[in-house]
Amino acid sequence: MRSGGGLVLVLGILAGALVLLIVNHDTGRTFSMPNDDFASLAYLGVIGAVLAAGIVGSHRHIGELIRNLFLWGVIILALVAGWTWRDQIFDLGGELVASIDPARPVVLTAGEHPEIALKKSLNGHFITDASVNGSSVRFMVDTGATTIALTYDDAIDVGIDPETLQFIQPIMTANGTTMAASVRLDRVEIGPIVRRDLRATVAAEGKLEQSLLGMNFISSLTSFEMRKNEVILRD
Repeated sequence: MRSGGGLVLVLGILAGALVLLIVNHDTGRTFSMPNDDFASLAYLGVIGAVLAAGIVGSHRHIGELIRNLFLWGVIILALVAGWTWRDQIFDLGGELVASIDPARPVVLTAGEHPEIALKKSLNGHFITDASVNGSSVRFMVDTGATTIALTYDDAIDVGIDPETLQFIQPIMTANGTTMAASVRLDRVEIGPIVRRDLRATVAAEGKLEQSLLGMNFISSLTSFEMRKNEVILRD
């Protein structure tokens, strides 16, 4: 196949796919498949056409040509399989990351109503990394805590000046009752789940070992499902 003919074929595939996608934009499907899948198939077709044009145009020995066609066929099949199973591959990647770092939330579903999973850590607790006012904070999920509770040091990290606070509110911790100060947090993010203007407490210095993700965040969710080795948060 000459280079001119190959170019015409590639442009023809692109033009035809574009026309079909425009025509079927409102229905969302082309040839009974979602438009996104059809666009991906057209993309793979372009790759295949380019590869075929290059191989045939090289005029190599027939044995080498067959071998190259086989190799490229395997590559294209791998690409198609990867695209077909992309969601499962993504989920598997998330599981592998979570097994290495349990504090990293695994995004199960994105979009308007995101869903995330928090894996149980080696100490038996559910730990998650979050962003508070733009700064990273590691929380322990605690359904016994009424509100989010920050350690003294974490409060400083998120931009709160403890010197301006009044530690007059008693709270229960693993070490017993201690005094805390009430604050409000502008923004709390765990993966794609975001909450704004949340009430929280700051524990007195040295009185709380781990910041706590309390019920005022948990109760704002659509659902909170605790399983044996994970917690599912649905927005």
